[in-house]
Amino acid sequence: MFNINIMNKIGFIGLGLMGKPMAINLIKAGYSVIVYNRSKPAIDELISVGASSAKSPKDLAQQVNVIISILPDAPDTKKVLFGKSGVIEGINPNSIFVDMSTISPMQTKLIGNKLLEKHVSMLDAPVSGGDIGAKAGTLAIMVGGKKEDFKKCLPIFSAMGKTIIHVGNSGSGQLTKLCNQVVIAGTLSGICEALVLGSKSGVNIEKILDAINSGAASSWQLSNLAPKIIDRDFEPGFKVSHLMKDLKYALETGEELNIAMPTTSLVNQLYNSVLAEKMGEKGIQSLIVSLEKLSKFTVKKQLSFK
Repeated sequence: MFNINIMNKIGFIGLGLMGKPMAINLIKAGYSVIVYNRSKPAIDELISVGASSAKSPKDLAQQVNVIISILPDAPDTKKVLFGKSGVIEGINPNSIFVDMSTISPMQTKLIGNKLLEKHVSMLDAPVSGGDIGAKAGTLAIMVGGKKEDFKKCLPIFSAMGKTIIHVGNSGSGQLTKLCNQVVIAGTLSGICEALVLGSKSGVNIEKILDAINSGAASSWQLSNLAPKIIDRDFEPGFKVSHLMKDLKYALETGEELNIAMPTTSLVNQLYNSVLAEKMGEKGIQSLIVSLEKLSKFTVKKQLSFK
């Protein structure tokens, strides 16, 4: 059992692929969780495991001192906060708003400044680890904001993640997450090229994976996504559309800082080809489709060495 502090009642907004298991892990850790979500089935599922529900973000905010949101993009976060019956209309002074979505560092700072007018603190705490990490409670959580607010929320983060790092002031968590996504995109691109190369050569692709995954080329993407590719499993642990949104923010931030990001730019264009195949809601391993089209070859299992 985690050490539950006085902030033992948590409002949770956004019960999607990531948010639902994260909220469930908070309940398992002993927190009282009040949820709000646009679709009712996810709310019903959370109620079945011990959560209660709010009729609006305003209603939710009135009942808690800590609010967590994990939503697709900045406009969704702003709507929940500042729209009709939004969080801002009901939030208690001295509350902490924790945004675990991935949005731009600039948007985070603007939202944080607006919340300060209501005497509300904000932490930006995006996560990495996909739905696997969300379900297992082993997410990496990158947190920006005041150190004292981070310390207050650390037990809450510990119920959802394994590696929890305070990286700096407001927006630092988002900047760190963008760096994370840049690494994922570049790594996955290399994996896809290797799978096409190995498979087309006729060598048993599963043997190749076994060989290289125990050496310097090993990575989370290689262990978790490469097997899905060769099984033609494109169901999402993290969606193409969401990664493309993150890459857009990374490229915009890179432009603001006047840095070259050629690999990220290329992978972003390759993902545009995936979107053209109407696979935006599929998993990011769908990047292989773009490489296969360019190579006029489909990665597949081989039963024996050529």
